[in-house]
Amino acid sequence: MVDHIKIRPAGGTWVVRAGGAVIGETENALELTEGENTPVIYFPRGDIAMAFFEPNDSVSTDPHKGTARYFSIIAKSGPIADAAWSFEETRDGLEQIAEHMAFYPSKVTIEQV
Repeated sequence: MVDHIKIRPAGGTWVVRAGGAVIGETENALELTEGENTPVIYFPRGDIAMAFFEPNDSVSTDPHKGTARYFSIIAKSGPIADAAWSFEETRDGLEQIAEHMAFYPSKVTIEQV
């Protein structure tokens, strides 16, 4: 694992909402902390309503974490572009976040309940 990246169970129940709807709820969230950055909560895909997600052509490569694909959320109010990402290919030591989704807090509401 990369020394400046820490992954641990987030603990408790976490909910993500978009467009007024709950699109995910989990007791199995992971918290990824990278250096001094704000921690990011990763939701297992199995706990996300993937029917609301549409993968798009946006892809980025992080030198420490791997290759991420971006997703838009299809909400009643309209699409929320690039609202979530998932590392489809992770670097060695970060396999825990594979098959998980993370979200931009400016585009959705993420809270521990």
